[in-house]
Amino acid sequence: MALTDVAIRKAKPGPKPVKLADGGGMHLLITPAGGKLWRLKYRIDGREKLLAIGAYPEISLGEARRRREEAREMIALGKDPSREKRREKLRSRIQAADTFKAISDEFCQKRRRDGQKGWAPATATRSEYLLSLVCGSIGHLPIGEIEPMDVLTAIRRIEGKGKLESARRSLQLAGAVFRYAVATARLASDPTRDLRGALTAPTVTHYGAITDPKKVGELLRAIDDYEGSGITKLALQIAPHVFVRPGELRHAEWSEIDLDGALWIIPAGKMKMRKPHHVPLSRQTVELFRQVRAVTGPTGYVFPSVRTRTRPMSENTINAGLRRLGYATDEMTAHGFRAMASTLLNDSGKWNPDAIERALAHGDTDKVRAAYHRGAHWDERVAMAQWWSDHLDQLR
Repeated sequence: MALTDVAIRKAKPGPKPVKLADGGGMHLLITPAGGKLWRLKYRIDGREKLLAIGAYPEISLGEARRRREEAREMIALGKDPSREKRREKLRSRIQAADTFKAISDEFCQKRRRDGQKGWAPATATRSEYLLSLVCGSIGHLPIGEIEPMDVLTAIRRIEGKGKLESARRSLQLAGAVFRYAVATARLASDPTRDLRGALTAPTVTHYGAITDPKKVGELLRAIDDYEGSGITKLALQIAPHVFVRPGELRHAEWSEIDLDGALWIIPAGKMKMRKPHHVPLSRQTVELFRQVRAVTGPTGYVFPSVRTRTRPMSENTINAGLRRLGYATDEMTAHGFRAMASTLLNDSGKWNPDAIERALAHGDTDKVRAAYHRGAHWDERVAMAQWWSDHLDQLR
C-alpha cells in the first residue's frame, strides 16, 4: 500500500534499518538513528541502482513522488537519474564558482598573453580598471544568472557620473567577457548583445596637436625654457624627435637603447600592434638620451617615477608638463607629437608615405607587405629621422 503522511510520522526507528514501500520502486528508509530517507530502486542497462531523493520532512511525500516520476521519465529515455544528479551538482558548483569577476580576471589574463594579439601593458591596465567598475555591481553574480538589465544598470552607474566614453568601453569589455564565457562553454549567450544603442554616445574628441610650423617652433622654445623637473624636461625634448606613443616613451628601458648604434628597439610586448618597433635615433636624440642616462642610467627605466625607480613615470607627466607651459588639452598633448610629425613629414613631400607610416608604427594587415616595407624603407627612415631633427632645430 502507498504511504501516508500519518504513517510516516508514526513510524519509529528500530535496531535495524526499516524500509516502508510507496510503490514504483520508491521507499522510505528509517535508520536506527531516526533518520527518514527517500530512496528509489531502479534498473538501467541491466544493473540495479539506488537513487537518494532526500530526507523527510525536508522532502515531503508529495515532493518525493514528483521526483520519483521525474526519475522514471529519465529511465524511460535511457538516462541514469543518479548520473544526471551528479552532473547537476557539478554544474551548480561550477556555476557558483564562475562569477563574472572570476571569468573577467581569467579573460584579462588570457588577453595579456595572447601572442601578437595580446594587450599591451597600458591597454591591459586600462581594460582591467574599466572592468572593475562593472564588477562593483555584478562581479559577485554567477555569470549564467546575469541578465541584460543587470549589465545595463551597472553601466549606467558609470554613465551617470558623466563618464560616457568609459561607459561605452566598459560595455564593450563586458561583452567580450561574456563571449569568452560562451566560447569556454560556461554561458549560452551574451546578455549584452541587445544593449547596443542603450547608452548616450560620447562626443568624439581628437588629441590636441600643433601642426603649424611657426607654432611648433614656439612650442620647442617653450620646452627649452621649462622650469619643472629635469627628467620631465628631457622627456618633453625627446618626444617630438622620436614621436612614439606616450606609453612607449615612458616605458622605455636602457636595455632597449643602443646609443652607440643610434637605435632604440621597442619590444613587441610594449607596442600597440604587438610587433617590435625599431626607432632610428638622430644625433640630437642620442645627445638628449645621453643627458638622461647620466641621471637615470645605465639600467632600468629611462624615465622612472619620482617615487620609485622600479616604475616608469606617470602617464600624466608629459601632459602635465604641457599644461604647465600653458598649452590646453585641445591645443597640445603628449600624443600630439605624433600628429605633428605625421603632418609635417607628409607636407614636406620628401619622404615616402609608407616610410612615415612605418616610423609611426602603424600596423599593416598584409604580413608580406609589412615585411617588405620594414626592409625597403629602413635606410629612408634613418635619413628621415636625422632630417626631422634638423628640421625641428630650424623651426626652433
